[in-house]
Amino acid sequence: MPDKLMSIEEAAASIESGMTVGIGGWGSRRKPMALVRALLRSDVTDLTVVAFGGPDVGLLAQAGKISKLIYGFVSLDSIPLDPLFTAVRERGGLAIEEYDEGMFVAGLRAAASRLDFLPIRAGLGSDVLPANPRLKTVASPYSDEEYVAMPALPLDVALVHVNRADSRGNAQFLGPDPYFDDLFAMAATRTFVSAEQVVPTEHLLDEASFHTLLFSRMYVSGVIETPRGAHFTTCEPDYDRDEAFQRLYATSAKDPEAWSRFAADYLETDEAGYHDAVARFHAQGA
Repeated sequence: MPDKLMSIEEAAASIESGMTVGIGGWGSRRKPMALVRALLRSDVTDLTVVAFGGPDVGLLAQAGKISKLIYGFVSLDSIPLDPLFTAVRERGGLAIEEYDEGMFVAGLRAAASRLDFLPIRAGLGSDVLPANPRLKTVASPYSDEEYVAMPALPLDVALVHVNRADSRGNAQFLGPDPYFDDLFAMAATRTFVSAEQVVPTEHLLDEASFHTLLFSRMYVSGVIETPRGAHFTTCEPDYDRDEAFQRLYATSAKDPEAWSRFAADYLETDEAGYHDAVARFHAQGA
């Protein structure tokens, strides 16, 4: 079987401007933040991002990387709103396509199944339909029922973070919720998986049972070992959200001078430099 190990930089370099990029995780939970930070350091721009958003969306939007956002929500969980995303949206800095969460998932399922759309009831009678001219309804060929024809959300690239993976691309989650990372992977032409630890295939079941194997190697183009690669979001059971650092992020985002300092300390560096800076932040008694 081919070895799919690569560096963060190699994965980011394969993403081109204008692509549609799906980002796994949920809000401020198990986000592929190391890959997001690599995108921030790259020259890529004009992305369409598809996500249940958290700081991934906030950072990429603030950096001008996103031209269009397709999303179910953007939240930091313990902090309701991401201030970077809020500021960009309020000034009209990107096109948006907002869906009910059920509709969003149906769009991923349609893309994963290589269908143009899926008929669903979610959205009927709501303001989602008049607010989104792309949405249409479809009549059932078997009854008088009418459904929302949720369009597929195909992805050029998916970025997901998991607890464990092998070098072939088999991906494992160990936390309480897989979110919809498997659908992101199946909806994408290429998927890059960052993992807390890359282990031999025979050790994938050392910590948990078979059902934790989220998706197989057939969907994966590259595997990147990134210890604490979801920081500052959660990656249970390996670590919880870094609430102190998330507060620093959110507070800094509201003030231009504070944000310049935050970016200089934590974003204008490589991944090792980022973690060194975070360690200094906590050593200072944060």
